[in-house]
Amino acid sequence: TFEITNMDENREMLLPYQERTHGNANGTNPLDNMRNLEHYLNDIMRGAGDTPDHHLKGFINTNALQSLTHLHGKSAFFHGLEDQATLLEDPTSHLVDGQVMAAPPPPLSSPSRSSPHSQGSETGERFSRKVFVGGLPPDIDEDEITASFRRFGPLVVDWPHKAESKSYFPPKGYAFLLFQDESSVQQLIDACIQDEDKLYLCVSSPTIKDKPVQIRPWRLSDADFVLDASMPLDPRKTVFVGGVPRPLKAVELAMIMDRLYGGVCYAGIDTDPELKYPKGAGRVAFSNQQSYIAAISARFVQLQHGDIDKRVEVKPYVLDDQMCDECQGQRCGGKFAPFFCANVTCLQYYCEHCWATIHSRPGREFHKPLVKEGADRPRAVPFRWC
Repeated sequence: TFEITNMDENREMLLPYQERTHGNANGTNPLDNMRNLEHYLNDIMRGAGDTPDHHLKGFINTNALQSLTHLHGKSAFFHGLEDQATLLEDPTSHLVDGQVMAAPPPPLSSPSRSSPHSQGSETGERFSRKVFVGGLPPDIDEDEITASFRRFGPLVVDWPHKAESKSYFPPKGYAFLLFQDESSVQQLIDACIQDEDKLYLCVSSPTIKDKPVQIRPWRLSDADFVLDASMPLDPRKTVFVGGVPRPLKAVELAMIMDRLYGGVCYAGIDTDPELKYPKGAGRVAFSNQQSYIAAISARFVQLQHGDIDKRVEVKPYVLDDQMCDECQGQRCGGKFAPFFCANVTCLQYYCEHCWATIHSRPGREFHKPLVKEGADRPRAVPFRWC
């Protein structure tokens, strides 16, 4: 079960706000470049029969597909074009399994012997080539881990800070299997023992024989979830969530944020472009401005998930292709606005000139601009007055 507490319990009442348009300078929608794709998908859907939007909960409709271009930074369909990101992980984020459980699973003494995900290959499910393995014997080394899993296909064994530490043993009792082929992951899953919603495989070390270790694959379909398929996704009502535990699925993130703030229509888990494994961050799109403002005003949320009690950060999702909301590019030569003000009295994109003008006014001089940083993470920057 999930238990969420708001870190800002005494958050003051929100100021009245004005819905702002999110078009560009000439009044067109920035997502118009996806219209041809929408028409193509509509043709496919008409061929398969019409389905009402309210039957599509959990699936991505054409409005959502348009907006995923912005929400994922690049095209939602061409992962090779996404921003590069590190593959190493925070050790504290691997302490729990990603499934939602009403009670702890029974001991491994009576596992289900059914092939846990054999139906996955029949339905075309795909997994990341990066697989977490936890609970390894303390004396198992890299070569022995490789030998234990080589039967499923060529692989590389990795763990956080491996290159820097030059350790030959996984220091925290877990590692990552980076398979060359995705089919190897399915073979590994089929060989596992399933106990409730966890997967185990027996591994031996020089001193321990047949120790069950946890195998945690990442299903690619768990990276996106549409809660309300009738709503188009608005990047300007989207938040960035940092420090997300990597087992957390998009559906779980959506339910958590919807319970806290309401109005969630989409949640996504950021994955690295090569292996498509979670990077420890996500984004949530809201259907209304009030829920969006409530989320960014909270700033931090305490997330209790299984054995993890983690504080996650909530920030506005910053776009890098927006015109200045004040001058519409007239004072900056038509260039995209480099700054976004996350204060609820602003919530606008600014060019340097307009930022200096607006934030020289009393009460706004201490606002901090956000810029898009690296793998979509917004960061505050010091502003130098001209």
